[in-house]
Amino acid sequence: MVILRTSPASPFGRKVALAASILGLDAIIQMEPTNTEAPEDAFLNQNSLGKIPVLITEDGQALYDSRVIVDYLDHRVGGGVIVPQDATRFEALRLQALAEDGLCEATLQIVYEKRFRPEEKWYQPWLNRQWQKATRSLDKLEAAPPTLTSKPDVGIIGLSCALGYSTCASTGSGARITRASSHGSTNSPRRFPLSSGPG
Repeated sequence: MVILRTSPASPFGRKVALAASILGLDAIIQMEPTNTEAPEDAFLNQNSLGKIPVLITEDGQALYDSRVIVDYLDHRVGGGVIVPQDATRFEALRLQALAEDGLCEATLQIVYEKRFRPEEKWYQPWLNRQWQKATRSLDKLEAAPPTLTSKPDVGIIGLSCALGYSTCASTGSGARITRASSHGSTNSPRRFPLSSGPG
C-alpha cells in the first residue's frame, strides 16, 4: 500500500488523487490526512519542507512535490500515460507550471496571508502582486486555451485543480478575473466574478 499524506483542501493533493484515479491506481493508495499547521516529527522527517502532498512508497521512500509524485505514478504504470513522452511533452509540462506556479500558488499565498495574519497586517502591495500573477496566468490561458482531449495529461489535470481552488478560495466580493472556459471549448473564454483581487 502507498500512503498519500495530504489534506482535503489542498489543490496539489487533489491533483495527485485525480492523477492516481486516471491512472487506475486508486486501490493501492491510502489517504492519510495531514495537518501542516501542527506537523508531527514523523511528517517532517518525511518532508523537511513541511508541505503536502507527500507520497510514501511501499519501500518507505518519501516523494514530494505533486509534480514529482505524478511523474512517479505515471512511471509506475509504464510512462507516457499522463506525462507525455512525445512532441506534446513540453506543452503539457509548461501548462502544468503555469497552472501551479502561476495560478494556484499565487492564490494559495493570498489565502495564507488572510488566514494566518490579522487583517490590519495584510500587506496590500504584496497581495496585489499575487493577484497580478494569477491574472497574467489566466490571461495567458484565455489567449490560448488548451485543447481538451479524452485523455487528460498533467497540464490539464493541474489546470483543473488550480481553477477549482482559485474559484473556491476567492468566491465572494466581486472583483473580476478572466479564465479560460473549462467546458471543452477552446475558443469561448468567459469571465467569472471572484473576490479579493485589487479593483
